[in-house]
Amino acid sequence: MAATHIYDAPPEGAAPDWTIDQRWHAFTAEQHATWRTLFDQQTAALAGYACDDFLRGLDLLRQISPGVPDFAELNRHLRPATGWEVVAVPGWIPNRPFFEHLTNRRFPAANFLRPPEQIGYSEEPDMFHDIFGHVPMLINPAFSEFLVAYGDAGLRAEKLGASDFLGRLWLYTTEFGLVVERGELRAFGGGLLSSYAETLAALTSPEPRRIWLDIERVMRTKYHFDEFQRTYFVVAGFEDLLRATEETDFASIYRRISGEAALDPEDAFPGDRAYDGLLQPVRPGPAFMNGEARR
Repeated sequence: MAATHIYDAPPEGAAPDWTIDQRWHAFTAEQHATWRTLFDQQTAALAGYACDDFLRGLDLLRQISPGVPDFAELNRHLRPATGWEVVAVPGWIPNRPFFEHLTNRRFPAANFLRPPEQIGYSEEPDMFHDIFGHVPMLINPAFSEFLVAYGDAGLRAEKLGASDFLGRLWLYTTEFGLVVERGELRAFGGGLLSSYAETLAALTSPEPRRIWLDIERVMRTKYHFDEFQRTYFVVAGFEDLLRATEETDFASIYRRISGEAALDPEDAFPGDRAYDGLLQPVRPGPAFMNGEARR
């Protein structure tokens, strides 16, 4: 992945917690148009595929001015509705400040937007991925508390040198997670919801495996950055996800798996429980997204 917004130290102008001034007025008319195109086409495409709370949470984004979101304006709606706020960061930041933001109900969002020529595929998580893909889910109280619990677990994992294991839990839930609603699969992960093509594959293709969430199984499993996932994990509801996170002894899992080889995503594992419910029917989507490679 040709990511360029990865930092080991706060860049010039960043605070010690890695937050930066959004400088919303510096975004160009072209960037505002790119955001509107992405928002309109992705919103229309996801009806019937995204989970209910994501679709409900999109109303928060509709309440602000169209175009690249002004985080100050967004937070005036987000705080009373969810208890969270969005903070601007330069891009991919280290684990500790990321975890600390989550524990304090601050969602870090990259302060750059993909260029028009990458409108169907961003080579790295940008502002559209972070805001459109993740912020609507903050409307769900159980999922919101899961993120706080994840941040707490992350700070503990840093001390144990186990952040990579915990990172797999983030990827397979917050980025690529599936949830059952009214007997059907829906997407709730931001990596899916900012990618119509992968959402469609995750919910309709017979090729990937779909397994009920087991935290130790997730932490043993590698994942892909530059292609669709080959395994997706399913939760029965966000209360179940929160409960599993709060009740699991992560440190004991880290000790058990630290000497084990990681599983390839398509590997079988003792105890796997395959999701055997109905898949979503395929329906036409936006032409530019049907041909995209990733997001």
